[in-house]
Amino acid sequence: MITTALATRRGSRAFNCDAASIHTRDSATAAALIDGIGNDEATATTARLLAETVARVTAHRGGLAGLLSGTQLLQVDQAGDAVGVAALASPGSPTWVWWSGDCRGHGFDHQRQRLRRFTSDHTVGEQLRRNGAPWELAADHDNWVQTPLSEAAVATVYDVEVPVGELVVLTSDGVHDYVAHEELEEMAAALQDSPQDLAQALVDAARPDEDGYRDDATAVVLAPAAGKCQLCADAAQTA
Repeated sequence: MITTALATRRGSRAFNCDAASIHTRDSATAAALIDGIGNDEATATTARLLAETVARVTAHRGGLAGLLSGTQLLQVDQAGDAVGVAALASPGSPTWVWWSGDCRGHGFDHQRQRLRRFTSDHTVGEQLRRNGAPWELAADHDNWVQTPLSEAAVATVYDVEVPVGELVVLTSDGVHDYVAHEELEEMAAALQDSPQDLAQALVDAARPDEDGYRDDATAVVLAPAAGKCQLCADAAQTA
């Protein structure tokens, strides 16, 4: 079984334009996390619809189809824009993660007690950073999304495989832009057996910036039962 959890919190603005949804089909569990671009009632409503649509399609057809279904929804309804990440997990198998934009997917290795980031942001800042630009210059461009969901295509939706047994954490930028990776890792290590507590802790840890502003924050956790890799436990007992 895959244990799931999600938590979300509105930031400083009037609406929470983050949304997340989890959908299970047979033994497969799909999750979608959407970060709407802008802040108004329409964006918040669209984000919730996108999350539900992407999660359901991902459970049946995978995350590429899931995210591109969100693209179609945005293009047909002309309902603003967003970025998103989707994951598909099955017991005893690796978890696949797909993304478009700057939502992130992480994997927590129980044996090494290490949280690894498996995704790369689709932003101008990240591109500059990878090409050796000064940190300050790159940071000024981190909010420039290169591939929002409305413009996503087969060639721009990336995917990555998280090893079997690892706890998977999806976050919006309201979490990972406000909480240092080392702190995220410490929380994952401390709460790896309590997915809901971990999701809530990640969201709660996103504190306001120096100007008092904080973004909407959302986290989704997908974990093997009891937060451990059952295959690893069985192997250890056999040995």
